[in-house]
Amino acid sequence: MIRAGAKNMRFEFATATRIIFGQGSINEVAPLAAKLGQRALLVTGKNPERGQRLFSQLREQRIDVHLFQVPGEPTTSLALEGVQVARRIGCDLVIGLGGGSVLDTGKVIAALLTNSGELMDYLEIIGRGQPLTRPAAPYIAIPTTAGTGAEVACNAVLISPEHRVKISMRSPLMMARLAVVDPTLTYSLPPAITASSGLDALTQLIEPFVSCQANPLTDSLCREGMQRVARSLRRACEDGSSQESREDMALASLFSGLALANARLGAVHGLAGPLGGMIAAPHGMICARLLPLVMEANVAACKSRAPSATALARYDEVAKILTGKAAAKAADGILWVSELCTALGLPRLGEFGLTEDNLPEAVDKAQRASSMKGNPITLTAKELTAILRKAL
Repeated sequence: MIRAGAKNMRFEFATATRIIFGQGSINEVAPLAAKLGQRALLVTGKNPERGQRLFSQLREQRIDVHLFQVPGEPTTSLALEGVQVARRIGCDLVIGLGGGSVLDTGKVIAALLTNSGELMDYLEIIGRGQPLTRPAAPYIAIPTTAGTGAEVACNAVLISPEHRVKISMRSPLMMARLAVVDPTLTYSLPPAITASSGLDALTQLIEPFVSCQANPLTDSLCREGMQRVARSLRRACEDGSSQESREDMALASLFSGLALANARLGAVHGLAGPLGGMIAAPHGMICARLLPLVMEANVAACKSRAPSATALARYDEVAKILTGKAAAKAADGILWVSELCTALGLPRLGEFGLTEDNLPEAVDKAQRASSMKGNPITLTAKELTAILRKAL
């Protein structure tokens, strides 16, 4: 991707057909859903009671609703079970209400409802990576966390237990027909989830900003999102009822999803994918622990092997945004992120079972991950291993 200001600039931008943001906007879902389908699969998290109000509202619109629960990180087998349920009851609409795991599962179900073949036909790395040929069934995405931006992303991440890796199904045809972001749905999130999901959003704002495929449109989203995280994440963890901070984080998460879908990610997510299939740690927690280490490695690698790289100036700008200091440099931004992780009490990856023996497998899988294609510089196996070792 040629950077802003260069000749022959070209980029594309894709997102959900319609986005609604605002306090109480979940109450707009049912009437809009009635225009998209009459038999819905409502995908929820481990506490389906959170979806009861929406369930009732959908029923009031004479929509035949069936629940499907995603109790944890989504696996390939769970997604296939959801597809089977949706086909059996003749669904013509899928609604996801929950965190990234729920929203990604809903995306896969909606996509496979209208496309022939098997799940493995469309998965990256472990599958055949074939493109979807038909638009997914109408899908409504409603996040209840502020971190993944999955409501506006064109991919879905699943765990393959037998391969010990997280992999993606990816296509612009998977985009939600409607994304509804209601900050009030995040008020009840405990501090630990607020912290890990918020740092996931921050990662998804920094990585597209320094990505080799960044563009002026995603840049503006990333700058605005980083400012909101910098001023509000810690406060959202300390006071979950703060309307201003919850709204800031919901917007930052939305912007991060828009950015990653159109400018790619980087080495943090390249490493997080394999690790997510190897250890029982929340995705946001893994990203948070890796973020300052990858920032540090990228800056060092660029200074050593590509001193004219645009990413170096980008990391300086990240530091200025996060610290609020006009004279800040990349090292100051790295320190800010590291100190925030410590202040929020995030555990190290060794506490989730990652060991020195796991590192070669993780690095090998990470080097083949699609997210690595967006990293501003290619990191060596030695550099990736050093990052993981510091995260233990």
